[in-house]
Amino acid sequence: MTTDLGQQRIGIFDSGVGGLTVLRELYRQLPNESILYFGDTARLPYGTRSAAEIVQFVREIMTWLLAQNVKMVIMACNTSSALAMEMVQAEFDIPVLGVILPGAQAAVQQGKRIGVIATPATAASNAYRNAILEMDDACRVWQVSCPAFVPLIEQNRIFDPYTCEVAREYLAPLIQQRIDTLIYGCTHYPLLAPVLRSLLPVGVQLVDPAVRVVAAAAQELELLGLRNAGAALPTRFCVSSSPQQFAQLSVQWLGCTPAVEKVVLPAVAPEPATLEPVE
Repeated sequence: MTTDLGQQRIGIFDSGVGGLTVLRELYRQLPNESILYFGDTARLPYGTRSAAEIVQFVREIMTWLLAQNVKMVIMACNTSSALAMEMVQAEFDIPVLGVILPGAQAAVQQGKRIGVIATPATAASNAYRNAILEMDDACRVWQVSCPAFVPLIEQNRIFDPYTCEVAREYLAPLIQQRIDTLIYGCTHYPLLAPVLRSLLPVGVQLVDPAVRVVAAAAQELELLGLRNAGAALPTRFCVSSSPQQFAQLSVQWLGCTPAVEKVVLPAVAPEPATLEPVE
């Protein structure tokens, strides 16, 4: 390994702030690694997009990340991991980790009656169900599509009474099935932990794939000789829409206001000024 390779950044991307749950795990488990975070905020939510759109978005993001000279990419987005991993592995010669398999592995180690809350696209893909049953066909898996969660989180409405009512409705069929384990099938969803925990039976184990995917990244870096031995550079944050909006929304989870750049990918048209969010 050359020193230069170890010093290169890890690229991480999501549709918005959800990937910050993975970023926090990177800070905790791999404090010496430098990170480039990209949020495709101009095109969120991904969960209601078609498979073809998701594949195209991921191809554009991966191409841009490689141009930034990253040494590894973490797809901190369940929808992308479910629908675009095959394309990524075929087209890009760089270590890429998704969140589906690590999340499924953690779930089968904790329970047999597994619930999955996910975006519509992830739920429809059956990615978690297939991965879990391949690992342990004695498990039972129930999936619930939760289209309202990502927009509510991105609007900073986590503690609205309406959000609690939506969560109650989504969780009801899973509670009825007496699940013992619940997978956050979207990296945004751990940000709803206080709400979800208040509604779930005490014994239900929550699985955050972010913890497991970063552990897998640490193993991969070690195996490839790509660990950074020096100090980390400041995290670089980039988004495809309003940098100010992302910075304001993320401060509560990062503990500081990040400097955020705007990056326009090929298929993202510049936003007219009249579309700026108004409080």
